Parts: sequence; C-alpha cells; structure tokens
Amino acid sequence: MPDASGAPRLRILDVGCGIHKQPGSIGLDRNPASRADVLADLDRFPYPFADGSFDRVTAIHVIEHVDDVIRSMEEFHRLVRNGGTVRIETPHYTDFSSFCDPTHRHHLNSFSFRYFGEDHGGFGYYSGARFRELSVRVKLLAFWRWLGFEFLVNTFPRYRRFWEHYLCYVVRGKVMEFEFEVLK
Repeated sequence: MPDASGAPRLRILDVGCGIHKQPGSIGLDRNPASRADVLADLDRFPYPFADGSFDRVTAIHVIEHVDDVIRSMEEFHRLVRNGGTVRIETPHYTDFSSFCDPTHRHHLNSFSFRYFGEDHGGFGYYSGARFRELSVRVKLLAFWRWLGFEFLVNTFPRYRRFWEHYLCYVVRGKVMEFEFEVLK
C-alpha cells in the first residue's frame, strides 16, 4: 500500500516493541502491557508471519534478552525478504546497563554478528542465515565521545578492532547500532 507521496510503504516488524512501537510498523512483543499488535513469546519459533513478509525488522534492545541469539537472527532472516534490512540496537558488554539488568542473557560486542557474514571466523557452518553488514555504530560514554574516541572507533574499522581488543575496559562502550542487509 503506498504512502501519501505514492511510494510503496515498507512493511516493518518491530520485534520487542514494548510501549514505544515505531509508527507504521507491526509491533511484536510478549508483554500484554506493550503496544504490540501481535503477542508472542519471542523465544518460540516460528513467529506468526509467513516467510519474507517484511521489508525490515527492527529489534531495539531485544537481542540481549532472548534465549538464543543465533535462532533469533535466523528468524529475522526468514521474515525479511531478500535485500531487506535488519536493525539491531543493544548495549555494549562494557556498559553498566549490560550487566545491571537481570533479564539480559547475552553481552555482546561490535563484532558479535560477524558470525552471519563473510568474515565468520570459520564458524559459519552453524547457521545458513547470511547478512551483509551495512553499518556498525558504537556510542561511547560522553567523556570519551567528547575526547574524540567515538569518532575514531566509528570511522576506522582497524581502530574499532584495536579498541575492542585493548581499550574497551577503560574507554567503555555504551550502545551499539547494527544495520544488516538480508542475503538469501
């Protein structure tokens, strides 16, 4: 169905939408107190939608709560058409919020999802779901952002790797934003 300008409207699934469902999206959540259009347990697969039903899936502060990150990524892959996109936001494992919430089951870094891409470190045979990384953005605590570390981490991939390996326990991360293209 086209929008007001005549362009086709994207079908977006907002996984774990909570009370802040994205306007124009279909909200999926397990909590009846949320603003979800569809209630379902996010750890039970498949979700109640057909293969390739969506142009985009967003999972904002959700992936750290699920039982199985790999299976959840496979489900996102199933739900999005070829060439569609998946957006994930999650705390960096060095942020205080990653460990202070007892519902967080996973603590991730900016390379955690390479498993699903070309640079899967030799472990790509565990899943057939493939994504092309479009962007990774790491937000740092304000002091480090002000000193320019956030710019370096997000501009130079080799610096981001150096930061993850050697500096992230001092120059702590806050939130990571990932954008992926679905490859089928």
